[in-house]
Amino acid sequence: MNYCENHLLYFHGVPNVCKGFPRRIWHSMVGNMPILNLRYEPLSKMENRVLKRIFDIVLSGIFLITIFPFIYFIVGSIIKLTSPGPIFFKQMRTGLNGVEFKCYKFRSMKVNEEADSKQATANDPRKTRFGDFLRRSNLDELPQFINVFKGDMSIVGPRPHMLAHTETYARLIDKYMVRHFIKPGVTGWAQTHGFRGETKELSQMEGRVKADIWYMEHWTILLDLYIIYKTIANVIMGEKNAY
Repeated sequence: MNYCENHLLYFHGVPNVCKGFPRRIWHSMVGNMPILNLRYEPLSKMENRVLKRIFDIVLSGIFLITIFPFIYFIVGSIIKLTSPGPIFFKQMRTGLNGVEFKCYKFRSMKVNEEADSKQATANDPRKTRFGDFLRRSNLDELPQFINVFKGDMSIVGPRPHMLAHTETYARLIDKYMVRHFIKPGVTGWAQTHGFRGETKELSQMEGRVKADIWYMEHWTILLDLYIIYKTIANVIMGEKNAY
C-alpha cells in the first residue's frame, strides 16, 4: 500500500477481512466484485470533478476578464520600471498525477540561476524592493489564475512545488506523492493553517502534506469557499510567513 501511494498509484484490493487496516477505508464495486480503497476521496467521483472544474472556470474567467487586466498593467509597469527582466516568472512545477506544467507568477526577484532550486527566504537578497511587496501581499500569485483557466491548476488545492523539491521530498516523506492525485491550487487548506513560506525543517513539509491529504479526504465545494474566504482574510490581516 505504501509503495502505491509513494509512486502515484491507486491501490485497490479484493476484501477478505477488514481487520488490520489502520485507517478509514471505503469500498466500491468493479462489476460484481467489491473492492477496498485506501481512503475516501470525493474528487475521485466524476460529478465532483466536473463541479470543481466549473467552479474554477467561472471564477477564474470572471477574474481574468474583469480585474486581472488592470492589475497586469499596473504591476507589470512597475516591474519593468524597477528591475530588468520579464514581467512573468515562469517555472516548471509538479501537477496532477506528477505531470509537470509551467506555472506563472509575477516576477518578484532579480533574474538568477537559483530560481529553480532555492526557496525564497525572509531576507532573500534576490528579491527586488517591489517584489518584496508582491510576495507579502500575495499579488505575485495572481497570474496562476491563467493556469486555473487552462486546467493546470485549481483555485483551491495543494500548492505546486518546484521539481527539485518534489524529487527530494518524495524520498524523505512518506505519502508525499499522494497530494498529486488532485490538481494543485492557488491556495489551499495547508496555507490557511500557517503552512507556507520557507520550510526550514522537514516537519514543516510533513505538516503541509498531512493538511493536503486531509483536504483531499474531506473536499466539498463549501470547503473550497471557506478556504478562499480564509485566504482573503489572511491577506488583509497580513501573514508573517508571506515572503
